[in-house]
Amino acid sequence: MQIKAILFDIDGTLVDTNDMHVLAWEEAFAVVGAAFDRRVIHDQIGKGTDMLVPTLLPDADEDQQKELGDTHAAIFKAKYLHVAKPFAQAGELMAHAHGLGQRVILASSASDAELNHYIDLLDARDLIAATTSSDDVERTKPAPDIFATALKRVPGITPADAIVVGDTPYDIEAAGKCGIAALAVRSGKFKDAQLQSAGAIAIYDDVAALLASYATSPLGH
Repeated sequence: MQIKAILFDIDGTLVDTNDMHVLAWEEAFAVVGAAFDRRVIHDQIGKGTDMLVPTLLPDADEDQQKELGDTHAAIFKAKYLHVAKPFAQAGELMAHAHGLGQRVILASSASDAELNHYIDLLDARDLIAATTSSDDVERTKPAPDIFATALKRVPGITPADAIVVGDTPYDIEAAGKCGIAALAVRSGKFKDAQLQSAGAIAIYDDVAALLASYATSPLGH
């Protein structure tokens, strides 16, 4: 089966931001007097506010969740967004897929503002067929909404035609709920066992390693 579309996660997959998000969430939680080990926070990275906050603070109501999300977003924008860097070969990977005629889709739990910043950072505006951010859906990963919405924006592409590239178990789980196969990269610092348990069909060190093995990877089939 030929892959016609690739849905890329961004944070931790194309751009090196997971550790930055951990620090921003740590500071946001401190504002309300909550403290968590950084590894505990890291293991929730990949989720949006609607999924992350209830997991760590199950008693937080919707207003408190929104306040924490807004605080995290403000901290991340002020301290980290402008210093975030793409992983090596991230842009080249998307350009390679585009050159082969595959549709490149960015599907992220990030906000629309962050997504647009990353598109420019990756110099990818001429490469992408569609995008989806947390602003476009009711629920973020691991719910299927982000990938399901993204797929609807590319007419003629079915779940069987597509594959997801992500770095967290939540990317893999969300893809599976849509019937889309998913492969993982280790650049998000999740353990192989976590990614495999979520259903990853293959794991690569990072996007550079994936590009180097493109022809023999699930992307090239």
